Amino acid sequence: MGILINNETTTDRNIKFLQRVALIVLILFIIIGFIVGCIFGTNLMPVNPEDDTVYPFTISEGESKVVVIKHLKEQDLIRNELFAKLYLKINSDLQFYAGTYNLKKNMSVPEIYDSIGNTKKALTEDITVQFVEGKRFTDYAKVISDNFENISYDDVINKGKDKEYLQKLIDKYWFITNDILNDKLYYPLEGYLFADTYAFDKNSKLEDIFGKMLDEMDSTLKPYKDKIDDSSLGSHGLLTLASVVELEGVSETDRKVLAGVFYNRLRIGMTLGSDVTTYYAEQKPLTDSLWQRELDACNAYNTRGTCVKGLPVGPIASPSKSSIVAAIEPESSNYLYFVADNKNKLYFAEDGYGHQKNINDLRTQGIYPE
Repeated sequence: MGILINNETTTDRNIKFLQRVALIVLILFIIIGFIVGCIFGTNLMPVNPEDDTVYPFTISEGESKVVVIKHLKEQDLIRNELFAKLYLKINSDLQFYAGTYNLKKNMSVPEIYDSIGNTKKALTEDITVQFVEGKRFTDYAKVISDNFENISYDDVINKGKDKEYLQKLIDKYWFITNDILNDKLYYPLEGYLFADTYAFDKNSKLEDIFGKMLDEMDSTLKPYKDKIDDSSLGSHGLLTLASVVELEGVSETDRKVLAGVFYNRLRIGMTLGSDVTTYYAEQKPLTDSLWQRELDACNAYNTRGTCVKGLPVGPIASPSKSSIVAAIEPESSNYLYFVADNKNKLYFAEDGYGHQKNINDLRTQGIYPE
């Protein structure tokens, strides 16, 4: 009978054990490294891969890299401040340069660092452009063409009517609907470009200018999105009403009451009876006089005539935030009539008798705009 002899020494067994331990440790390191790599990579990814909106980002002279990263996080351009710093630590040769850069939320941390680390990508020159509330799209076209050498008045008008471009805006912005494709509209983007003072690169493209103004309108409307969605007027109707309120009322208080008056008229089937809609229908300045034939004209904008029982087909100017809020949150009353004095203060009445009395009182006081 043979005898089984184990020739494996203690030393051999120890070596094999250590080899197994080393393999396990190696596997653990690989797994941990993979997990850390995934976490690291995820935090370097774009904040929003779908957002190609341009956000000007300024680095001041003498700002440290840590401060720059902090500001990137504050403007929601990076996901995580710590991992952005770690990436910078690993790539210690990266430099940031003072200037203003066009960054987007669909850019990764390496792409952002590539931009702010290249002086050739800094905006050459910022210009400040003011768009005044209550003005028309044609006024804005002139402002843009006057401030940007590479954009003509006709460029603005044509881009604002480009159906393919308008469809892209409908797809991108929740508050822009197919209403802007109505062929009866003079200027489809009328009332949608938010009035404010903006900083632009002097070589900006028209799409970027429109985009920044539409983004600002988005920010203005977003807190009221639920109310807008629940409104029978929709976003287009509310901006249309807000534009009429903008031109008929001056003070914030008057605008809320005035919006309520228009809602009352809409509810009982009265025309809005607003002269400012006739001015827009005729494309006349508000300082001109209106002829009776213009007041009676049948037009998709003219609410003084008998053709338009409800709202005009679209906005007639760029409404301010106070007019937008007034249209969304009107003050409830029984008023159906209003008249302005020569300083644009409004006086309201529930019926024709009270309306005529207000007019007579203003005439007696010498403040009725004859």
